[in-house]
Amino acid sequence: MSAIIYWLAIRLYGVAIHIAAFFNPKAKLFVAGRRGLLSQIRDALIDERRPRIWMHCASLGEFEQGRPLLEKLRQKYAHHAFVVTFFSPSGYEVRKDYNGADHVFYLPLDSLHNARQFLSIVKPSLCVFVKYELWYFYLSQIASRDIPAILVSAIFRKEQLFFKWYGSLHRRMLRCFTHIFVQDMKSEQLLHNINIDTASVAGDTRFDRVLAALEEQQPIPKAEAFCGEAKVIVAGSTWAEDEALLHKTITSLPDNWKMILVPHEVHKEHIQSIMNRYSATAIRWSQYDGRLKDARVLVIDTVGMLLQIYCLADVAWIGGGFGKDGVHNVLEAAVYGVPVLHGPIYHQFLEAKELLESGGSVVTNSAEATARQLLLWEKDSLAYQQACTAAKQYVLSKTGATEKILRYLEAKKWLTTP
Repeated sequence: MSAIIYWLAIRLYGVAIHIAAFFNPKAKLFVAGRRGLLSQIRDALIDERRPRIWMHCASLGEFEQGRPLLEKLRQKYAHHAFVVTFFSPSGYEVRKDYNGADHVFYLPLDSLHNARQFLSIVKPSLCVFVKYELWYFYLSQIASRDIPAILVSAIFRKEQLFFKWYGSLHRRMLRCFTHIFVQDMKSEQLLHNINIDTASVAGDTRFDRVLAALEEQQPIPKAEAFCGEAKVIVAGSTWAEDEALLHKTITSLPDNWKMILVPHEVHKEHIQSIMNRYSATAIRWSQYDGRLKDARVLVIDTVGMLLQIYCLADVAWIGGGFGKDGVHNVLEAAVYGVPVLHGPIYHQFLEAKELLESGGSVVTNSAEATARQLLLWEKDSLAYQQACTAAKQYVLSKTGATEKILRYLEAKKWLTTP
């Protein structure tokens, strides 16, 4: 792909998202949030005199992945100003008031003009990109200004565009990074094969993030009251396919089972479709006052609760395993020592494969198989405890990526002292 084709694709995307904004709520937020954005950023930073560290994330998941590094940097280098940007509304709208950063913005759409203006305003002394979020004009301008830039928690597969004959532009993006921290040795080797030797294995910072979330756990009295003495399935980041399977599952289980459902999308239409499917057995979080004793399903119709809700699970279901993008984050549940269930599409995620191999998760593709597994764990306490232990130990064995990255940054002396 040439830079001209890339530029044209970005322009067409901008036009398409403006059209979509007339009928799509997320697209509307995307457009509205970027209106006059560069002026807003300039006004916000006009009196900022501290050296600045900029972290960019695609969305909420990538933010949580980069968060351990951000918070460690803030703890040790509090004299810096920390700027966080998001591409997606699902990240920005949830974390726009995040108090671990001094400034949180949308990222202006990638163009030569926007990249030049943004970098001239923000003046970052260090740029941190998380996982896959690569933008050609931003990265090329960062490189041309000799600003240190790192990519963290990256993972690569041979079928990705970087490794195709027509992926030259994307390879150029990777070469703009001063250093790339990858999750595994396979990723490091793939980069080496395309003559990128500025990479090292640090691991996945998400392991550090979920461990920190466990240590920050706060009681959720209303949800605890719903659970009572029941066996509880917490189903996180679910899509329609998951919700259909789980409806059949919960209705086939004995009455001592309940479920907390945390859908990936919480817009009004989707929540209503869930309520229609589950009918009288379900209650919304926003309407639950603890008095509906017969409810078996609690539907979380707000964002930002999932990491905490997993603490109430006896078993976790992770959504996405029936969609083309695959299963969502299995670590958020596994850190609590909870066995995990999910659908059959997971192979693109290293942590999902490794958790399965460790015995901490089980793949199912039907309501019948899911119910059988749940009842097996209920009946066989030894098998259940083994799965719990495997899940917890897997997470604990993989922590430490944040410290590896921090040691590298300090060795390079990219972090200024007061």
